[in-house]
Amino acid sequence: MPNNITENKTPSGIICINKPSGMTSHDVVNRLRRLYNTKKVGHTGTLDPMATGLLIVLVGNAVKASEYLMSGNKSYVAGLRLGMTSDTEDISGNITICADTLPKKEEVIAACEKFVGNIMQIPPMYSAIKIGGKKLVDLARNGETVEREPREISVYSLVCETVNEESGDYLISVECSKGTYIRTLCADIGASLSCGGLMSSLERRHNCGFSLDDAHTLEEIEALEIEKRGDLLIPIEKAFPDHTPLTLPSFYAGLVRNGVRVYTSKVAPNAREGEKFLLYEGEKFFAIAKEEKNSEGESVLRVLKQFL
Repeated sequence: MPNNITENKTPSGIICINKPSGMTSHDVVNRLRRLYNTKKVGHTGTLDPMATGLLIVLVGNAVKASEYLMSGNKSYVAGLRLGMTSDTEDISGNITICADTLPKKEEVIAACEKFVGNIMQIPPMYSAIKIGGKKLVDLARNGETVEREPREISVYSLVCETVNEESGDYLISVECSKGTYIRTLCADIGASLSCGGLMSSLERRHNCGFSLDDAHTLEEIEALEIEKRGDLLIPIEKAFPDHTPLTLPSFYAGLVRNGVRVYTSKVAPNAREGEKFLLYEGEKFFAIAKEEKNSEGESVLRVLKQFL
């Protein structure tokens, strides 16, 4: 893999971070700005301070890919604690004990199974969603509560394992769509069992095709010389595994860079309807594009995003 600091001068690429508990996602971004000596750093989905695991961070021109990586599916392993609730729906909030007796593990497993599929979920007050231009979390910290519309989410799988039946502690492994709040899922499972529930821990394992197995700790990155840190950056095009690589002659690459929609018959005569491409000039990746029809019904290549 090329060194993405020394060859391009400005670092550019994707890096998977294993976020520790106690840090905000923004704390991680600020550390990486210093480590890669650039202000162009962002992440693709917030993890709460108490949460750990995979945080995908985009460095340099890779930040332009954020809109595509924000919408991917995710998987988590979360602690579910029954018999109590909190205002934040997790263990960090103000706790209320709401059950003297707890359901049997068979009941808990059966309840979890009912949350698999397309379900409606009301976003928690302690979230970054904006209503009326204000973040819900800011309103919640001021003691305010507002109505939130339920949103459809998808839970593709939910596996429940017993940790301690007597204390009401379970682990749930969840594969889900964008916009799923695991805290709320835990609270809803507890409510369905009439005993209350909250999230006691959270680790993100997968996000947008990347895995926690690919992740590095901040300490690991800090221990490297700056020239070696670029080796950890994953090329931007790896974020689009379903796109077809397409190398353009310099003439057509120049047209595309200037916003001209070239005929696919000139550069990709075998293009399928709606096919998406990774565009290269020589060995240099510079954009993603899609086959579509123009107003005359002719097949053209439309650039979706340029990265160089």
